[in-house]
Amino acid sequence: MPEPASRPVQLPYDQQKLANDARTKLRAHLAEHQTATRVSFTFNVTDDGADEPLTLPREAVELLATALDHLAAGRGVALVASAAELTTQQAADLLNVSRPFLIGLLEAGEIAHRTVGTHRRITTSSLLDYQRKDDHRRQQMADELTQLGQEMGAVGPGRGRALPRH
Repeated sequence: MPEPASRPVQLPYDQQKLANDARTKLRAHLAEHQTATRVSFTFNVTDDGADEPLTLPREAVELLATALDHLAAGRGVALVASAAELTTQQAADLLNVSRPFLIGLLEAGEIAHRTVGTHRRITTSSLLDYQRKDDHRRQQMADELTQLGQEMGAVGPGRGRALPRH
């Protein structure tokens, strides 16, 4: 069975500028050629100076640009197949929660999963669905709290800025 995720990659600070330069060029190319379904590159291999052409589907280049966005900002990146089945520990790690907390979410029916023998398996897509819904719910709650704070006069009109105390 293939690994559900690549090993996480985080660039050292001195390589982040290189990632940012590549990201900028990729994004500009994608914006300039919005209807292109394939993108071709020429790689210059510095060991022998040979140029090698490579053509990729647009979607792969967009994924690469997104990965470079994160790497250039100093964040780590790992690729996870959307249909991959994760263990409870892998899923908890991706959500940045404890395994017992994740199991509570599974038992409450918050995240779709299946059982294989005595083990639970979670698809990456169901985990990401939960994460999107949870992010949306949190944003709604934050907006409601901000609105309530504004109505009570505890929060200024600049979304979340507290007024000075007297």
